[in-house]
Amino acid sequence: MDLLNQIVSSASSFVWGVPMLVLLVGTGLFLTIRLKGMQFWALGPAFKLIFKHEKDAEGDISHFQALMTALAATVGIGNIVGVATAITFGGPGAVFWMWVTGFVGMATKYSEAVLAVKYRQAGANGFKGGPMYYLAHGLNMPKLGYIFAFFTVLASFGIGNMTQANSVAHAVSVQFSIDPWISGIVLLTITSLVMLGGIKSIGKTASVLIPFMIVIYVVASLLIIFMHFDKVGDAFGLIFYHALNPIAAGGGFLGAAVATAIRFGIARGVFSNESGLGSAPIAAAAAKTNDPVEQALVSMTQTFIDTLVVCTMTAVIILMAPVWMNGGSAAELTLKSFEFFLGDTGALIVVFATILFGYSTILGWSYYGERAFEYMFGEKSIKLYRVVFVSFILVGAMMELKFVWNFSDLANGLMAIPNLIALLLLSKVISQETDRYFSSIK
Repeated sequence: MDLLNQIVSSASSFVWGVPMLVLLVGTGLFLTIRLKGMQFWALGPAFKLIFKHEKDAEGDISHFQALMTALAATVGIGNIVGVATAITFGGPGAVFWMWVTGFVGMATKYSEAVLAVKYRQAGANGFKGGPMYYLAHGLNMPKLGYIFAFFTVLASFGIGNMTQANSVAHAVSVQFSIDPWISGIVLLTITSLVMLGGIKSIGKTASVLIPFMIVIYVVASLLIIFMHFDKVGDAFGLIFYHALNPIAAGGGFLGAAVATAIRFGIARGVFSNESGLGSAPIAAAAAKTNDPVEQALVSMTQTFIDTLVVCTMTAVIILMAPVWMNGGSAAELTLKSFEFFLGDTGALIVVFATILFGYSTILGWSYYGERAFEYMFGEKSIKLYRVVFVSFILVGAMMELKFVWNFSDLANGLMAIPNLIALLLLSKVISQETDRYFSSIK
């Protein structure tokens, strides 16, 4: 098992090396230029569309529910542990490079959703779409679509299931002394009940859970920021200065070169917002809309909320507290930083955020994996996928997951490659759809 873990870890490191990070950011930058920087001038109209209801529109869930389903999968452990990991290994400057992935990732996320809605298909279980469909019907590359679907299914069991269940079970065990198997059974049960209703049930649950958990987390973060406003300027100063300047070792912090800050900032930013991986457009394809651009604009706000709001809150609080300079585990850094300012209440907020974020990610990824499995094996296979998926929640809650984390990172990276190929080759279609829409509303 150790040998297998080493092989998977090496493969994951290779896939997530410099070429992949350049490809992800480069694709986002290319789309930003081709779309004339639309994430900057179209963000306001995008937020207005979130609550729009289109009469007689085809689809299964509203714009808002589609956005919440996608946010359910992305606003998760990456916003708590991912940010802490970036700072622990890359220093404060890593946060700046997370922002870069957020800004260019908005164009990527928009483009994915345009194609997802444009090439979606109607099925017995509702509308289905995503990279496998725009690869098959937009580029006539069904085999590449099959490859994407295969790695999406694998990722759904890893990063979308077992790792989240384990994080939740560990947090509950440490804070409340509840055995992991009990947490696993509870997660399995409540996930099963929601999954039975398909995307409509997931969308409704996400539309209640996601706003609640984000508001609680952001309000707690803002409370700390305003109570210690004199430290905010220093935190942002560290981010901007060390984005292009190395930071020396001090206290328990080992220091970080600029290249390390860039690497960890981009890698953790992509891990958090998933722009370019091809997961979120699967949810976008189910939205009730008559125009792919409208849902794409809504989807674009997902990356903004995830990286430029929630991740920024976490980063600023970590850098305001002195804890990050002491070394120690990245997994506990956010909790200790909140605890530094709010005591036991701060620790509880992070624990409950971990529980809610982890559970919401399981829900979002259950839908992604289900649609990918359906693409590979047909509509009759959905029940089998659901049974196996919820069973792995209990497995994840009870086991050590070093191998699963490495395997999940590898599957995510391999998902991104066919999706990025599609985005680049279909960029003309994305541009044409965008020009058509904005010309029609002038």
